[in-house]
Amino acid sequence: MRLSIWFARSRQTLIRGAVVLVASLLIVVAVQFAPKLRAFVGWGHSSEPPVVRGEVMLKVWNELLHRYVDAGGNVDYARWQDSPDDVKRLDDYLASFSHQDPHQLTKKSQQLAFWINAYNAVTIRQILSKYPTNNVQNSVSHDSGKNAEGDVRLTISGADYSLDEIEHSILRQFSEPRVHFALNCGSRGCPRLLDEAYDAERLEDQLEQNARDFFADKSKFSVDEQRGEVKLSPILNWYASDFGGATPDVLRRIAPWLPDDARSINESKNMRVIYSDYDWTLNDQTQGTEPPLPPPDSLPPHLDQK
Repeated sequence: MRLSIWFARSRQTLIRGAVVLVASLLIVVAVQFAPKLRAFVGWGHSSEPPVVRGEVMLKVWNELLHRYVDAGGNVDYARWQDSPDDVKRLDDYLASFSHQDPHQLTKKSQQLAFWINAYNAVTIRQILSKYPTNNVQNSVSHDSGKNAEGDVRLTISGADYSLDEIEHSILRQFSEPRVHFALNCGSRGCPRLLDEAYDAERLEDQLEQNARDFFADKSKFSVDEQRGEVKLSPILNWYASDFGGATPDVLRRIAPWLPDDARSINESKNMRVIYSDYDWTLNDQTQGTEPPLPPPDSLPPHLDQK
């Protein structure tokens, strides 16, 4: 009798265990294969191939830049934010990256344009999500470990990328220092944001013009012959390794992009190089040009990489 009861209870226990095991396996499978929630995934169904769709969405990005960015690189964030349709168009552009595979881009110019556009678009979206603000440090998260409300991580070919990862893990690996004159973090201390998208077919001209414009800006480069000083943007200090490393090497590397009357600085051995304070003020059209904010106590974490 007791033995029969024991077998019956054991059989019930085994059945319950099997049910629990099967249910657990089903949950694991469902989680594994279910679509993951990401910041920007899926722009709807389209019969167009991903490459064609990418070209279409690049035109959208180009139109948005023409509409909201002026010749000085300042953005009309207020007007952009007040247009739900254009905010959605930006979201659709960012979402389109999830269907693009940069590894299929065979030319360096195509890859550079792809990632530069991605970086700048993510930056603008983060700012729009936290606008109004007057300081980019309050608006843009570069750290891949942060996931604050409103921060954007871009999904590309199934992988998520932060601004930090796009800049340091991808773009800097191309050994193309002019990317530092194309990436815009949303501050006035950054290179100006172009009012057009980066285009692989015109990328060389765009990068070259960016570099010349950067050093034509007195806030980024100036020479005081009386004091024997060359004042450079701190970007040249933060990323010195991308421009040759030591200060004399940096000066020689940037010489082709300097104004004509300043290219002789490399011939003088008495010039002292100093770095200006970085201006973290937002590149906002509705805000007048403000004096630079005091320099941060330490190098921004997202810059201390290489």
